[in-house]
Amino acid sequence: MLELDGLTWGATIALIVALLAVDLVLAAARPHRVGFREATAWSVFYVLVAVLFGVWFAARHGGDFGTEYFAGYLVEKSLSVDNLFVFVIIMTTFAVPEEHQHKVLTFGIALALVMRAVFIALGATLLSLFSFVFLLFGLLLIYTAVQLYRHRNEDPDVEDNAVVRTARRILPIRDEYVDGRIFTRLDGRRMVTPLFLVLLAIGSIDLLFALDSIPAVFGVTEEPYIVFVANAFALLGLRALYFLVKGLLDRLVYLSTGLALILGFIGVKLILHWAHEDIDQAVPEISTPVSLLVIAAVLLVVTVTSLAKTRRDPTVTAHAGALHSHRPTGEPPNRSPEPGRPTGD
Repeated sequence: MLELDGLTWGATIALIVALLAVDLVLAAARPHRVGFREATAWSVFYVLVAVLFGVWFAARHGGDFGTEYFAGYLVEKSLSVDNLFVFVIIMTTFAVPEEHQHKVLTFGIALALVMRAVFIALGATLLSLFSFVFLLFGLLLIYTAVQLYRHRNEDPDVEDNAVVRTARRILPIRDEYVDGRIFTRLDGRRMVTPLFLVLLAIGSIDLLFALDSIPAVFGVTEEPYIVFVANAFALLGLRALYFLVKGLLDRLVYLSTGLALILGFIGVKLILHWAHEDIDQAVPEISTPVSLLVIAAVLLVVTVTSLAKTRRDPTVTAHAGALHSHRPTGEPPNRSPEPGRPTGD
């Protein structure tokens, strides 16, 4: 078991908060269109920070824990790419101006970190008290994997989001963005801007992703600290990665299939672990190094085959995948939601 003192926890949280603060300050102080060169620099920076942390962590606490960290980071990073699909859909649906996308993404990342911290604490507590939670997590991941695979050629319907629908119904919403503000006044009446709806959509999506990602990373490590840092470092680079690859996401046509395979594999791993601990120790377990190899291999195959597929057929478009269908049977999926839909009705 990993033994850490309060100082290590405090220093880690301080580092993550400091990195997040840099993003918040940049987003608030200098709204601008993030170019390819800037996005590349920040993406490389965050990957290097994550890798250097992993090297230090392995040297300090042992190779086994280091392997768990890198496996957890790889799982969360792969799931975060699916987050990017949904962020693109949200930005398109609400026609968010490019100079404000930086702010929206930073808010989404900060909120995701908070939600994941809560779920990590809850998950760690449940796992320490009830071993059958491993079985529940495993079944949840397998169900998610099956649903994601079934609807791999669809996208989440942001407008069908219950939080967004409720906000449209009960709040006075102005039609246009107002200098990146969330609240504004029109003819003396206090109103919210479309940016408020965007943040609501991002927040509710963050909650759904947390429900899947936390059980997934607990499938490769039971250490709350490793779960937390793997999530944090995977999410911190998400803003820059969005601007770097948003034009390339449509080419990852097999990403949803790959994520379904990864989630299903981790679900089986959790169930085997539960059976090994609670039923019979003769039941085999899947080791963390094997998990790391399987996850890396799936991601590699998904990337190579996706790029090969889109090279042969440029008309093929990738989709984020959904957990249930939002369209009538036989109707083709829609990748071009109506931008700038009038609000306030």
